[in-house]
Amino acid sequence: MSSPRPKSALPAQQLPVYLADDFCVINGANLGDPVSFADELVPDDIYELATDADIHRLSFTIAEDDTYRVAEESACGTPGAPLYADCVLTMMPPTGETVEIVVLVEVDADGHVSQVFAAPLAPLSGKTPYTLVGMDRTAARLRMAQLACVSFTRGTRITMATGEQKPVEDIQPGDRVLTRDDGPQEVRWIGTLTMRAHGEFAPIVITEGTLNNAADLKVSPDHRLFIYQRHDHIGAGRSELLVRARHLVNGETVFVQEGGFVDYFQILFDSHQIIFAEGISAETMQADQRTRPVLPSEIEKRLKALSNSAPGSATARAFELQEKLLKRPDAVDLLRRASSK
Repeated sequence: MSSPRPKSALPAQQLPVYLADDFCVINGANLGDPVSFADELVPDDIYELATDADIHRLSFTIAEDDTYRVAEESACGTPGAPLYADCVLTMMPPTGETVEIVVLVEVDADGHVSQVFAAPLAPLSGKTPYTLVGMDRTAARLRMAQLACVSFTRGTRITMATGEQKPVEDIQPGDRVLTRDDGPQEVRWIGTLTMRAHGEFAPIVITEGTLNNAADLKVSPDHRLFIYQRHDHIGAGRSELLVRARHLVNGETVFVQEGGFVDYFQILFDSHQIIFAEGISAETMQADQRTRPVLPSEIEKRLKALSNSAPGSATARAFELQEKLLKRPDAVDLLRRASSK
């Protein structure tokens, strides 16, 4: 009888990945071999993406014992199988701009490698040689944590306890911000991260008025917006919803902003909160097994014993809206009208 899988109360994350066999060495010591875990890689090998390579969505959770597991709903991988973030590769195409790839390794019940996935943090192009110029064995969990951090972009106006609309970059630890469920709360930590705005790090733009927001709202792809439906136009069966920004993309009023660099800011309280950004409700960073690698040690110690779904928080009462309910051209408009007075 197999042992029970570690439990996870955290929502599943998704990453676009290629199967290892789709990204192989075309010149170098490992000629013909697919991308693999760090111990089998050789610097300066040149890789190329197969012309018929398909990108897959790998869904995964992190359990209470801090191990990653392939999620039941994942489009690839073996549901429930352990998944290890092995390393981060730095690849250089002829253009000179580097691309980072997180190597994820799935293992079977005996601990043997069963599948290897390459998760590019910026798009890869076919018929393009990529030279392996760097390999970091310690950065993989950090990159996974950065992807899990919900973030606001520079210039986003946050409603403070006084009613002032303050740009997120001007907020400091100790400032008091208005929360939806617990009134004024003190900010414990502000994180900052500057990334190339490509792939999984490209921000989502929700244009002014789309969800009754006062101005354009730019957030990280997995940032969840809180919507209270006065009328259940979307068919969720409940009034309180958490909706990921990436699931709202329609290419018009909600779109991905690729190119250049983006400054991301994370706001952390003692517990997970819903605050007001550009006049609408959005979540703040949740300190949990996924995101703790980005936190300073003193903040991690303070929050380690605290629950991020404390009684009274919106997270405990609202539920994330399934993506399939948003796969309709009028989904964003329905949510806007459902939340309007």
